[in-house]
Amino acid sequence: MFFILSKILLFLIKPIVWIFVLLICAITSKQAKQSRRYAACALIIFFFFSNGFIAGKIINSYEAGYPPLQHYDIGIVLGGFSGLNKRTNEIAFTGASDRLFQAISLYKKGRIKQLLLSSGSANLIDKKVKEADLALNYLKLIGIPDSAILIENQSRNTIENARYSLALVGKKNPKAKLLVITSAWHIPRAKLIFEKLARQKIDYYPTNFSGNTGFVLSDFIIPNAGALGTWEMLFKEWIGLMVDRFRN
Repeated sequence: MFFILSKILLFLIKPIVWIFVLLICAITSKQAKQSRRYAACALIIFFFFSNGFIAGKIINSYEAGYPPLQHYDIGIVLGGFSGLNKRTNEIAFTGASDRLFQAISLYKKGRIKQLLLSSGSANLIDKKVKEADLALNYLKLIGIPDSAILIENQSRNTIENARYSLALVGKKNPKAKLLVITSAWHIPRAKLIFEKLARQKIDYYPTNFSGNTGFVLSDFIIPNAGALGTWEMLFKEWIGLMVDRFRN
């Protein structure tokens, strides 16, 4: 039930949904003054949340930095970086694919001995396709040996990522030195969840930074659809972070 409710919440926290609702209210309102207020609110919300400079600065201040890298027994790669290409029935990478590619790079550099792919299906309807299984096929395709890969394909969210991954590590290598690899903006929440469940120290490696480090004039004055997505992602993380602080 909680998983379903979380999906509904993800829809309601979208700024574009707020704008759409306000515009509908403006169109359907029978009072001209009230209609103008709705329209004005829609425009203000649109210009604020579509401003690339504001969104970039906010997420820049939130994203985690790089830790001093050591050598690790297992690198836990959190899911959300791919899906299924139904035309080829093979993996299709998303904007968070840097999670997997950076993990591969760390493995190739000898920083990680094994990769643990942690991701099942986050789809409410089609639960047959498991992201970790798709990623496993890809790793084999590029020559990563079976001995260097661990699979956890039942988790649907970060809490389950942590719970199932740590349980697998406990069976395979209880004393393993761990590195969690995920998006820079996701690390504060992932760190909170993993440290509630883990009995050992864990390091965290940030990938696919979203915040710009430099800005151009257009970021200040031209609406940016990507900024709307950035705010949606931030709201999701912040709400999740608040909930997870009080979760046992």
